[in-house]
Amino acid sequence: MKTVAIIQARMGSTRLPGKVMKELCGKTVLAHVVFRVQACLLIDEVVVATTRSKTDDVIVAEAEKCGSKWFRGSEEDVLERYYLAAKESNADVVVRVTSDCPIFDPEVLSQMLEDFKNETLEGLQIDYLSNCLNRSYPRGLDAEIFTFNVLEKAFKEAHNPYEREHVTPYIYEHPEIFALHNHTNDEDLTNYRWTLDTEDDWKLIEAIYTDIYQNEEIFTTDEVIALLRAKPELVKLNIHVKQKQLGFC
Repeated sequence: MKTVAIIQARMGSTRLPGKVMKELCGKTVLAHVVFRVQACLLIDEVVVATTRSKTDDVIVAEAEKCGSKWFRGSEEDVLERYYLAAKESNADVVVRVTSDCPIFDPEVLSQMLEDFKNETLEGLQIDYLSNCLNRSYPRGLDAEIFTFNVLEKAFKEAHNPYEREHVTPYIYEHPEIFALHNHTNDEDLTNYRWTLDTEDDWKLIEAIYTDIYQNEEIFTTDEVIALLRAKPELVKLNIHVKQKQLGFC
């Protein structure tokens, strides 16, 4: 069973254009995300899915530099982009990650994939697993896992524009069709925001990396929590930022 992580990435952003190519401790944000996903040993292949726009040529170049495969598709129909990327990679299981999460934790993803695969082996129906149906992790550690068959069904049956743009709403909004499961952390950490969407998010992420990133090592959620509890003033840098709608992830 081939598990493929697909990271959606493009240069366009309404709030912080070019954010995925901003340099963070000597690497781009996109590179950090790719390397952190690659650090999950249960992933067989990582694909950066970008658009056909000329402005996203730099995304393709950066993906190649990171040793990741890439796919180019529709800018607006991101569901189609995911479906075609997964189909080209012969994926059986798809992991959805976004490119604006440079604190993404491969340990959390490993736990989720272990749950997904173990429950499947035990005969439990599981079409979709995420850690954001009922949030307990910081925003910025989001991951969604689903089978290729589920993705294909969504691709064929989702028609609303927001379902095409945000990839998974057709899945998680139809529990009568799909078997949905949530991965929950032992501790509620939803008061933290570690995604990159605004300049104030950038200030926090840059401060975190400056403090604990060393020798290209993958730091963990626990290390970030320890830092923010030791320096609570950092949390205030982006505590006021409101997440864009729509979607859980």
